Amino acid sequence: MTLIREFDQAAALTRGGAISIGNFDGVHRGHAILLTQLRRMADAVGGPAVVVTFDPHPAAVLRPDQAPVPLTWMERRAELLKQQGVDVVIACRPDLELLELSAEAFFDDIVRQRLGAGAMVEGPNFFFGKNRVGNVALLRNLCDANRMPLQIVEALSEAGDMISSTLIRAKLASGDLRSANRMLTSPYRIRGEVRAGAGRGKDLGFPTANLHQIPVLIPGPGVYSGETSVDGQAFKAAIHVGPNVTFGEGHCKVEVHLLNFNGNLYGRTVDVQLNAKIRESIKFSSVDALREQMHHDIQAIRNQSLL
Repeated sequence: MTLIREFDQAAALTRGGAISIGNFDGVHRGHAILLTQLRRMADAVGGPAVVVTFDPHPAAVLRPDQAPVPLTWMERRAELLKQQGVDVVIACRPDLELLELSAEAFFDDIVRQRLGAGAMVEGPNFFFGKNRVGNVALLRNLCDANRMPLQIVEALSEAGDMISSTLIRAKLASGDLRSANRMLTSPYRIRGEVRAGAGRGKDLGFPTANLHQIPVLIPGPGVYSGETSVDGQAFKAAIHVGPNVTFGEGHCKVEVHLLNFNGNLYGRTVDVQLNAKIRESIKFSSVDALREQMHHDIQAIRNQSLL
């Protein structure tokens, strides 16, 4: 799988392929169905399966205060897309020049000329061009006029709700990791740089890696089980998200305790997969009560298998 940052670098790799344009943030099960059809269409036209996504989200340019917090950093998103059969990912930076193109100009300049698309696959809620005036009806007209096959893939619903990145963000923000992971194609991951903290975890017997500069949505407060890899070795992990209310702290923190790990992670960037929520984050009556609960948490996580 090839990750490209500029349209001008893509022409030789995308020409004659099947293309889908969208944010694909999180790469959820609804995306997976569309990407299966993209792979089939690419094979039918004899070209690569190509995804055009955006980094950052277009809203970050047009409405910075309303831009959604990402579910995936771009390298992670590209890897998940690769797992779904995508050959080429174009992570386009949506500047004003691109966002000002009319729907017709976007189709002609980007889809036809720069990418040389041989076919397209989109969802029913696809919009393109300035002010999102282009919809699937216009896209079908443009594709028909250029004798370009187009497939519209219906959205996937679960329990009456359409699976979407927006819904997954809401589930994660509320701490409902179970529902979020059920909608994703791979368990949710966060990443951050390890920096020194207050050292309380070490004093309690559970040293933690404190994550900073986290580029994706931080789940709601709670204690989660997870896993991470350090130098190729997998470790189970206990992750606490939220303020340390027992010690009177009010700001949100992400602290990761790696089971059976002895080493120094300061200054390193660590990816952490979140598998399940163990319990809510609560205030304890004493440090001893907190320590006892942490022992219970760790034992529960030890009993879980690595996914």
